Amino acid sequence: KRIALLFIDIDNCKAINDTFGRGIGDKLLIEAAKRMRSHIRKIDTVARLGGNEFVIIMGGLESPYQSDQVASKLLKKMAEPFDLGYDVAFISASIGITIYPHDASNSIGILKNGDRARYAAKRHGGNNFQYFTPIMQQCALSRLSLINDLRSALPKRQFRLHYQPIVNLMSGDIYKAEALIRWQHPTKGLISPIEFISIAEESGLIVDIGDWVFREASRQSARWRAGIHPHLQISINTSPLQYKSEAPSAKAWLEYLQTLNIPGEAIAVEITERTLMESGTTIDETLLAFRDANIQVSLDDFGTGHSSLSTLKNLDIDYLKIDQLLVGKLAINSDDLALCEAIIVMAHKLGLKVIAEGVETEQQRELLLAAGCDYGQGYLFAKPLTAIVFEALLTSPYAYP
Repeated sequence: KRIALLFIDIDNCKAINDTFGRGIGDKLLIEAAKRMRSHIRKIDTVARLGGNEFVIIMGGLESPYQSDQVASKLLKKMAEPFDLGYDVAFISASIGITIYPHDASNSIGILKNGDRARYAAKRHGGNNFQYFTPIMQQCALSRLSLINDLRSALPKRQFRLHYQPIVNLMSGDIYKAEALIRWQHPTKGLISPIEFISIAEESGLIVDIGDWVFREASRQSARWRAGIHPHLQISINTSPLQYKSEAPSAKAWLEYLQTLNIPGEAIAVEITERTLMESGTTIDETLLAFRDANIQVSLDDFGTGHSSLSTLKNLDIDYLKIDQLLVGKLAINSDDLALCEAIIVMAHKLGLKVIAEGVETEQQRELLLAAGCDYGQGYLFAKPLTAIVFEALLTSPYAYP
């Protein structure tokens, strides 16, 4: 008969530790383990591998899909609030499932396959389960190859920055743009950041790559401000890992701006809600340093995560970027339009400007403009452009009516 291994990763544990302390985090793991134990048979085994990773071994299965029911029940149980005394915590789980002997014939292979399936569940946003498939093995090998290539991409100068205009919806003027990294692989061609950013984060390479992005965008901003538009601003995306205590401090970035003789306003830094949750107190210190240097900060993908009003009030945020998932569904009298309108009003009450991402149709632009949105970004205006093409756009009499 078959044996199923469920490889379980408790999501958001680090955020719990950072928010409530490791004592509460340990208590959470104990309570999570109790919930797992209550949902298995007497012949099954639940074990903690370490950290926030657990495995459940289910033996004597007539069908490999008997593990479906256990995984589904576990996901629902883990999503219920955890009463931790004075605090209540909410978590989810990512579950990878692999079957013996179908997927592997020994314990090492089974554990590797379970981990790959768990990783796939994580990549799907967590709070789900995924079965191991042979294609995951191929993906794992491809990832390993990509990591090896990524390590040499920076010294070999294979990265490029493209620039997507951010348009003033009222006037049609362009004096903002977002810098978007691309990887010019020697054999695979131009690789989108969707394919390599997560790998760069997991391998730790994102810190050096992010530093290169800042310096390259700053250099371009200095050139364009001097020769084309004195108030041009380039925004860059940042990763939570760039705000860890061991990562290079903001001081080095500010010193580089001084060497270029450009003010902090020449650069805007984009952070995500994930960054706020994962970076602890160092993010507060860095944002204060940015504020003192007049570097503006955008909160990216707003409207789809867990930002609170207190977060916007307490941190030095200058822009909210409405996520393209909301913008893409805009229609007259729709719930998404009502939500966008509410976000815009709230942001303006807090003294923030609003940028709508993913604007692709004229109707979306008109609805956003009528709602009072300040800026728009998307294919309606322009795709991400090479530096040469973007410079030509800046010097042309372009204005979106």
